[in-house]
Amino acid sequence: MKKSFLYKLPIPLILIICIWVSSNMSWGDQRQGRIIKADGNGYYAYLPAVFIYHDLSFGFFDSIVEKEYHPNLSWDYRYVGNGFVTNKYYAGTALAILPFFLIAHGLSICFGYPADGYSALYLIFINIAAIFYLGMALLFLRKLLKRIPELSEKAIVLILAALVFGTNLFHYTVEEPSLSHVYSLAFVTAFIYYARKFFERPGTGPAILCATLLGMIILIRPVNGIILLLVPFIAGSLPRLKKGLNHFLRRPAILLGSVLAGILVLSVQLIIYKIQSGSFWVYSYGNEGFDFLDPHCVDFLFSYRKGMFVYTPLLFLSLAGGYFLFRKSRYRFFTLFGFLAILIYVLSSWWQWYYGGSFSQRVMIEYYAVFALLLGYLLSGNVHRKIRKAAVILILVLSLFTFIQSEQYRIAHIHWSEMDKEKYWKAFMRVDKLIRREPVDQ
Repeated sequence: MKKSFLYKLPIPLILIICIWVSSNMSWGDQRQGRIIKADGNGYYAYLPAVFIYHDLSFGFFDSIVEKEYHPNLSWDYRYVGNGFVTNKYYAGTALAILPFFLIAHGLSICFGYPADGYSALYLIFINIAAIFYLGMALLFLRKLLKRIPELSEKAIVLILAALVFGTNLFHYTVEEPSLSHVYSLAFVTAFIYYARKFFERPGTGPAILCATLLGMIILIRPVNGIILLLVPFIAGSLPRLKKGLNHFLRRPAILLGSVLAGILVLSVQLIIYKIQSGSFWVYSYGNEGFDFLDPHCVDFLFSYRKGMFVYTPLLFLSLAGGYFLFRKSRYRFFTLFGFLAILIYVLSSWWQWYYGGSFSQRVMIEYYAVFALLLGYLLSGNVHRKIRKAAVILILVLSLFTFIQSEQYRIAHIHWSEMDKEKYWKAFMRVDKLIRREPVDQ
């Protein structure tokens, strides 16, 4: 029991590190203004709009910008339609942050800070919210990894640490916590866990909980509803998938309750749109959208500009776990890699496939549980010991590699959008300039 407890300590330790780094980088001395960046301005704006200004047309935007808290707050998230104004972004992230916003609002009033939604405590508690949801994601991921036969506790600890510090997840938790990705990761990972429980033992509780989580996943980022395509893999086998689906078909009350639970969550956005525009649906992205006839799959994965495997090579290594998954279950192999193929195709079909200013492919963060499971298959006790040792060494090396690159990105050695081959190799592992915070000639 004592040993099991020790293996649970890494998650609190990871969160403590995130708090320590965040507090040193962004809390106090006006530094908290860095917490809200770009799209995060829109994700968060629902909370002050509803609870402070009572203005879902976001008329307070200009007055907040004039206060000059920080230039990042000037990112205009408003979408102007025919006679109405709405938020370009969806309300799910704000709903996830809501408890932390209310705490910050109460503390701001008690301690005499401006209760305007943008003073110091509000922004700090956005950061705390991101760290909380990171912890939620790691807890559910640990539960999922423990279900892989012969995967040691040491391997689970390594995978969790590598997932945070060896990918861009750490950056989007401590440096850009107002964006939606860490929140999506938490709810997607929880959905995978409870969906698996449902298929192991179908019941009303897990079904309604899964529907509620799916509602939150879609409310945060509608495209993430694609997680439903992972359900065949989550089920574990074709007979178990059929059994779970038949459970719904034979019990209409459970199906209806699940549908209503999901709709109840999604109704938050629909009601907001109705108040703003008179219609239950508004496409607030204007001319932006998907071009499924022109996907950028290779660029999405391998380009110098934003290639996922270039800037987060640990994810590429995880694919080796697919070989051992194939040996264990061809059904699970094809359903998992089929999902990944569709996911990459869809996400790389977005008109701006590199997703603006970002480190690596930030839109893949929500699915990191999938890559963590693949690492689990790679490190399972069923794998030859020499292969596992080599994998451990590579995980450590690639994690360090990505951590250095994330620091380079943070101080602009890696450009937020316009990287190419020449710029990449000029900055490649320039630890000397990173330590001295010197610019890299571009």
